[in-house]
Amino acid sequence: MIKKEELVIQITIDGPAGAGKSTIAKKLADKLRFLYIDTGAMYRAITYTALQQGIPLDDEAALVKLTTSVNLDMVQQKEAKPKIYCNDLDLTLAIREPLVSRHVSQVAAHGLVRQELVKLQRKLAQKNNVVMDGRDAGTVVLPNADCKIFLTASLKERARRRCLELNAGGHRHTLEMVKADLARRDTYDQNRKASPLIPATDAVIIDTTFLTPAEVVQKILDLIKEKESD
Repeated sequence: MIKKEELVIQITIDGPAGAGKSTIAKKLADKLRFLYIDTGAMYRAITYTALQQGIPLDDEAALVKLTTSVNLDMVQQKEAKPKIYCNDLDLTLAIREPLVSRHVSQVAAHGLVRQELVKLQRKLAQKNNVVMDGRDAGTVVLPNADCKIFLTASLKERARRRCLELNAGGHRHTLEMVKADLARRDTYDQNRKASPLIPATDAVIIDTTFLTPAEVVQKILDLIKEKESD
């Protein structure tokens, strides 16, 4: 039963890149008036900062030191994804740069880095009703979440979406380039030792290949209603 008195409600949305996690999570959070937590943005912020400071991305100790020394903050925005700040510097747009996308999986593979960011993610979810998206939100960060969703889509469709997003931002990428990059990230994320990309055993898997964002959100709202009536 998802409806609670006084306690917080936690909804997790996991899945591979391009499956629609952030879009769906944000829309769902707006509908429910919940806090939206974009865990991927946190890993991107650490990746961007490490690249800017010349920290080797295979140096776990240095990355942990960076993660524990910076101040990450997320600020909700109406009708838009939250802004993310690192030491008061707005990195919302910078973390979406292709260079960050190519390297974020490498940073996220470090178990000790994940441990530090999971602490922050759990802290944010302790006192708020939340919709949290990521790759291990339902398996590691919030294993007792009330509703767990795992979004997926065909590689071709995910590449098409990501290509449109990148090109709209002024970058020039071909569909094949993006498809190859997503395939590489899938392999990396699914086979890493620390929190591999897998659905939680109690997650509901939704294939978004042929669905609009509105249709996916409605499916999740219907699932929540079912849980409320149990």
